[in-house]
Amino acid sequence: MTTRVMLVSPAFDDAARAVRFPADEALTPAGLHRARAARPAAAALPADRALTSPSARCQETAEALGLRAVPDPGAAGCAMGRWRGLALEDVLAAEPEGVAAWLTDPDSAVHGGEPLTRFLGRVTDWLTGLMAEGGRVVAVVEPDVVRAAVVCALGAPPSSFWRVDVPPLTVTALSGRDGRWNVRVTAELGQGAREGAG
Repeated sequence: MTTRVMLVSPAFDDAARAVRFPADEALTPAGLHRARAARPAAAALPADRALTSPSARCQETAEALGLRAVPDPGAAGCAMGRWRGLALEDVLAAEPEGVAAWLTDPDSAVHGGEPLTRFLGRVTDWLTGLMAEGGRVVAVVEPDVVRAAVVCALGAPPSSFWRVDVPPLTVTALSGRDGRWNVRVTAELGQGAREGAG
């Protein structure tokens, strides 16, 4: 049986606008408006169940899209330790070597949070669980969860995590069977995402 998972990235929030490590910020008014405008497209996504990362922005996005989504701890974003809530520019100024290690060594946890390899393993386990349950799932998840899912689905090296761009309110569709995933990136929700959901 094929499992279909549609990963929806959250709408815009203040952390994304300010290029900060997220600290569970709410959506901006503009982000909330865009999510509500995409509600008809979200309603057209074929799904048996809906999940969300436990963050405020993902839960607010799911609600604005009209999804009755259940928060799933397995879909939480990467834990950023002491960098949580800080601007990338400030962290670069204070800890340039730490940022360099974080970007080049997937086992690095200089921030006191979750190393990339552990995060990728957690997302792999989450996807494996979804495949075991089967069916069609729509999940509003953190952009880094989408990146990790693409890396895991393709069996790509951890370094490729930094090369996946995930704009707000986009759908990345995974179809899985027998331990393998295929990836289909679609347009912004409401701008052709329905064609890629099949």
